[in-house]
Amino acid sequence: MLPAVLREFKESFPQCVIAIEPGDTPDMIDAPHQHRIVLAVNPEPHREDSLEFRPLFTDELLFLVSPLHPWAEVGKAIRDEIPRQHYILYGKGSYTSRMIEEYFRKEQVVLHSQLDLGNLEAIKELVQLGLGISILAPWTARKELGEKSLVALPLGRRKLKRGWGVLHWRGRRLSLAEETFVGLCDSVCGKLR
Repeated sequence: MLPAVLREFKESFPQCVIAIEPGDTPDMIDAPHQHRIVLAVNPEPHREDSLEFRPLFTDELLFLVSPLHPWAEVGKAIRDEIPRQHYILYGKGSYTSRMIEEYFRKEQVVLHSQLDLGNLEAIKELVQLGLGISILAPWTARKELGEKSLVALPLGRRKLKRGWGVLHWRGRRLSLAEETFVGLCDSVCGKLR
């Protein structure tokens, strides 16, 4: 999303200096409090009274497997096999990781074998090689799913969805540049809805 937004933004506001600070949701919630950033694009946090959340889109987390994985052949995850799989997941302490743990706790399933990585490209490559499976949103692997080098499968009976949006100080009026950035994010994210 960001390359398209930044390209359009720089055309409209060439004098603005843009600094991107990557981080997981807890870091992005703290960053405005520490005056490190003005806007954060991330999943919706739980009860953050000092920040306003402007929704952009909702995604669903799915199993991503190699096309040679047995689940890909049957077109679904086999519930009894879920705990025995080797998982390659993004950032153990991340907000998404906690969502996944909570989801499977409610399903009374424990994901035992996990490799924790902070790089989506590395995760996808390892899954393509058949070294494990992952749980990601399909938009993060659009190219690989289109090439059929990865297969997306539902997690189970219930869906696991995340709401994405822009966070900023509650009650703070955004500048024209900041409002434009949020509007461009909304426009680009319309394709993900």
